[in-house]
Amino acid sequence: MRISVLVVDGLFDSGLTAVLDVLHTADELRTELPHPPPRFRVTCVSPRGPVRTAAGHLVETVAPDAAPAPDVLVVPGVGRKRPTALAQWVSAPELDPVRALVRQSHTGGAHLAAACTGTFLLAESGVLDGLPATTSWWLAPDFRRRYPQVALDETRILVRAPGVTTAGAAMAHLDLALCLVRDSSPALADLTARYLLLDTRLLQAGYAIPAHLARTDPTVSAFERWVLDHLDRPLRITDAARALGASERTLQRAVDRVLGASPLRFAQRIRLEQAAHLLRTTDLPTDAVARRVGYENTTTLTTLLRERLGTTPGRLRRQALRT
Repeated sequence: MRISVLVVDGLFDSGLTAVLDVLHTADELRTELPHPPPRFRVTCVSPRGPVRTAAGHLVETVAPDAAPAPDVLVVPGVGRKRPTALAQWVSAPELDPVRALVRQSHTGGAHLAAACTGTFLLAESGVLDGLPATTSWWLAPDFRRRYPQVALDETRILVRAPGVTTAGAAMAHLDLALCLVRDSSPALADLTARYLLLDTRLLQAGYAIPAHLARTDPTVSAFERWVLDHLDRPLRITDAARALGASERTLQRAVDRVLGASPLRFAQRIRLEQAAHLLRTTDLPTDAVARRVGYENTTTLTTLLRERLGTTPGRLRRQALRT
């Protein structure tokens, strides 16, 4: 499998190295399988020659037209973590050749794969229009505003669409690279994961901080405070809207615009975050925790934790014991 890794000035160092280390490790381990898959031939490419990473390291590259036509083009994230700086970077005229390369690779049949802020580059290039995708959870409101034509699901660590794979924040580069290995050989992916101590993860929702997301809009922020103040009571969106001096429709539009979710769904995320915190940090019985966050019984809380955060009360308790 021919894989080109598109590197640009200011790229996220560990994002690049995570991709390279997983692919190189898989390539070394492939001969341990009875029927090894083809080798991974990885090339770092850039239209602008050697690039400097966010941490100041120099990466030697090959010009795209001098590299073999890739089966996969990987786009790691860049070190710009603030929405304004990221928007300025991704739309900058000097990135025209990079965006053109993404489009040309996609048109030429290469599978595109990006993680973290690298997903913004795919979206800016237009290759995600009409497709499902994910990105770094804390950048989801800005991604959604900037690219409304993309079906964003920031709760997922990996989202696959025809010709494109996107991954979530930072260390999701590991999940992205392992996904590419799995496309070649599930057995090799499992072996590589064991050597590198990589766990299978499906959701980044458990890492998201609802309060951070809510701060991007005053109405959503006020709704978040209202939910926290009424955490152990039945949730009535009508009451919340009245308390905020807004109509239900205004509240629904604000939450959907920022988070791509309904007010009820966002309130559930807040409650589940609080429940997870209590399960990790207190000895309260699970049914008491459930009542504190507005659920009548343990079964409801357990079901929602499993469906929304990919965990259980027991797992959260065990994690607390290990820390």
